[in-house]
Amino acid sequence: MHCKTLAIFCATCFLASAQPPPRDTIAKPLSEKEKKKRDRNLGKELSSAYDSWEKSDVAYIITDEERQAFHRLSNDEERDRFVEQFWLRRDPTPDTEENEFKEEHYRRIAYANERFASGIPGWKTDRGQIYIRYGPPAEIESHPAGGQYQRSLEEGGGATVTFPFEKWRYRYLENVGTDIVIEFVDCTNSGEYRMTTDPSEKDALSHVPGYQQPRAQRNQFEILERDVNLRRPPAVKFKDLEAAVTSSIRYDTLPMKVKTDFVAVTPTSVLSNITLQFERKDLQFQQKEGYSKAVINLYARISTMSRRTVNIFEDVIAVDALTGTLEKATAGLSIYQKAAPLAPGRYRLNIAAKDVVGGNTASYETVLDVPQFE
Repeated sequence: MHCKTLAIFCATCFLASAQPPPRDTIAKPLSEKEKKKRDRNLGKELSSAYDSWEKSDVAYIITDEERQAFHRLSNDEERDRFVEQFWLRRDPTPDTEENEFKEEHYRRIAYANERFASGIPGWKTDRGQIYIRYGPPAEIESHPAGGQYQRSLEEGGGATVTFPFEKWRYRYLENVGTDIVIEFVDCTNSGEYRMTTDPSEKDALSHVPGYQQPRAQRNQFEILERDVNLRRPPAVKFKDLEAAVTSSIRYDTLPMKVKTDFVAVTPTSVLSNITLQFERKDLQFQQKEGYSKAVINLYARISTMSRRTVNIFEDVIAVDALTGTLEKATAGLSIYQKAAPLAPGRYRLNIAAKDVVGGNTASYETVLDVPQFE
């Protein structure tokens, strides 16, 4: 009896598992309209990520030229390369894998959010902005509760009552000057300190009718100039890569694919094969005497991570076709290969290409990791 019951139970389970799933649980294929909507939403998410990088992550350190160049980018591959080069130009030790500047920058953002938040994120406050740009000051004079204060002679002298305020002193700031004192005042007692160029702004008695504010002995033109310089992005450390950053936007109008392969030659030498691929439909052909010809000028440089040049090669890639077969000629690929012997290690590969007839150009930069073969 027990065996019969068990057999009936097993048969029931088998039949249940053989039944098709309920109609409403079957995944329906997306329509073309739904696919387009999904792709649009994905594109918006990606765009918002790059937009957030520009307006939040590097808002205070990106230069106007870099910002304009970033806005001219046409695809995410170029944006990724731009971001990579952006940090590379500021790396104090480019021959190492760590980028100390980038790490310190994000540490400053975290610190600003932790210490200066006041209804808005700390990185958006004036103190956060200065801290992210220039790091911690050499000295801080803090008056978190305001109150009685003795003015300096530069501020007009005398005693007064102030709002909460802070004075930050930097011994030297590039493109700003030496012995820089920056003042922040919390006029609303809300915890948000605003940067000011007017020392009387912290004076709480200035709002009392009939109060005579002492005249400060300061050059207003110098103060305004210093304020403008303080709000500029810090100087880029490595100017020699400035052209590379610009070229990744301005000149990437010629599609180009790059591939590298490595072949062991000796224990201390590896043959590095660099392959470039162009689609002929992207090239401009010039017709002359029954022939159609496209020409690409090529320049490439291999350098160490500390920017010591190891190998340079220049070449001309020519694509010929009979005028009558131009349509067929433009349907294929043009492939160029170059082999360079290198010692195992890490290198930087820079390539620039130009379509002579059409004027379109391409730039490419990547890290070349030459392996150590046993």
